[in-house]
Formats: sequence, C-alpha cells, structure tokens
Amino acid sequence: MDPLSTLWETFFDWDAMREALPEMLTVGLPNTLILAVSAALLGSVLGLLLAVAGISRSRWLRWTARVYTDVFRGLPAAATILLIGVGLAPLGMQVWGPDPYPLGILALSLIAAAYIGEIFRSGIQSVEAAQLEGARALGFSWADAMRLVIIPQGIRRVLPAWVNQLIALIKDSSLVYFLGLVASQRELFRIGQDYAATTGNESALLLAGLCYLALTVPLTHVVNWIDRRLRNGRPATGSTEDDDDTASYAATEGDRR
Repeated sequence: MDPLSTLWETFFDWDAMREALPEMLTVGLPNTLILAVSAALLGSVLGLLLAVAGISRSRWLRWTARVYTDVFRGLPAAATILLIGVGLAPLGMQVWGPDPYPLGILALSLIAAAYIGEIFRSGIQSVEAAQLEGARALGFSWADAMRLVIIPQGIRRVLPAWVNQLIALIKDSSLVYFLGLVASQRELFRIGQDYAATTGNESALLLAGLCYLALTVPLTHVVNWIDRRLRNGRPATGSTEDDDDTASYAATEGDRR
C-alpha cells in the first residue's frame, strides 16, 4: 500500500474524529483545564515561596530552595507523577478517597513550582536595588518593601515566562493518566488513546493533538502580546487629543484678541 495512503487512513479518518470530538469537548477539555489551571495556581504560590527563599539572607532557606529546584527540575515529569500519585496513594485514600486528581494536581504543582520559582526569582532580582533602598528610606521594613514594591514589579516583568509555563502544564497534564482515571476523569490525551485502542485508528490521537494546539497557540500569542506591552509600554492614546485641545484653546484665544 502507498505510504501516503496508509498515513492518511491511519491519522485522517474524519468519521473517527467526528465520533471522538463530542467527548473530547465535554469531558477531555474541561478536565485538562482543571488539571493545568489548578496546578498553575498552586505552583505559582509554591514558586513564589521558593523565589523568596532563594534570595533570603538565610543560608538554610537558600540551600533548601536550591535543592528542591534541582530535584524537581531534574526528575522526569512522569517519574514525579508516579512517585507522588502512587507513593502518597494510601494518604490520598484517607483524605480524598479514590479520586486521583488531587494527587495528580499536587504532582504537577510540585513540578511547576520548581520552574516558576526560578522565573519569579529572576524577575525579583531584575528589579533595581534602588527600588528597595528607596522603599526602606520611606520607612518600609524589608518584608513590606519586598511585598509591596519589589515582588509585584518582578512578577510583572516575568508574566510572559509564567504563561509559557502554563502552556507546558497543559501538555504535561496528559501524564496524569498514569494514575488511572475513570471515564469521567479522562483528559484529552487519554480519550484519544482510548478511541485509538477501540477503533484501531490513530485519528482520535491526532484530534487530541489539535485540541492541545487550540489551547496553546492562542496562549503563545498572548505571551507575545504581553511581552510587547511590557517592552514598549502603554501607547500614549491621549496625546493626540491633548494636542487638539491645545490647538483649539489657542485658536479661541486668538479670536478673542
């Protein structure tokens, strides 16, 4: 058989895609977003704590943050998910019951925190030292200066990198299927995998990939837009109106004279 025909029949069966699409939109897409957004929020909180610890004056806090970051950035995501999801399964059964989502979200959050912590740390350290000195001169304590002046500016500077990490989490959410999901908990990749196993055709997996693209490509453009806004600043939309008002006022004064 012609290789191109085989490729087309294996991955571009529109009937198979049409059969899988409703479940992907109603089950897979919401579950993928729940996993990714929950992990991003929790990972951001943990990452901010890591960032502050990483620039702390305490050597023990700095070393703790460094070791955590090295470990969770160095381990494969699948290994971390299995370690958390299987290793803490007895505790999870007592707290949440058989639902694997909390442990899956926790594992993704721990992974994300290692990266987000470094993102936030670089943003905080990019703020000029004079900002901290000025805040201290105004009577702020070190903690208040960091909380109210330095950290907000640092986070604002690294928003594009944070959105990039959210994109990575959307893709990594597909690994939660290692923990075993019931039909109503399946994310996009797992639904595509199940349809491929049932029909013997890989078109549903391609459809799942297209759904991931539909989520990540707009976010990529959002990153670029945010980056442009942060680099160029807000456009001076009021300058033309101010010039027109000034010209009108000058003309009126000229007529009076």
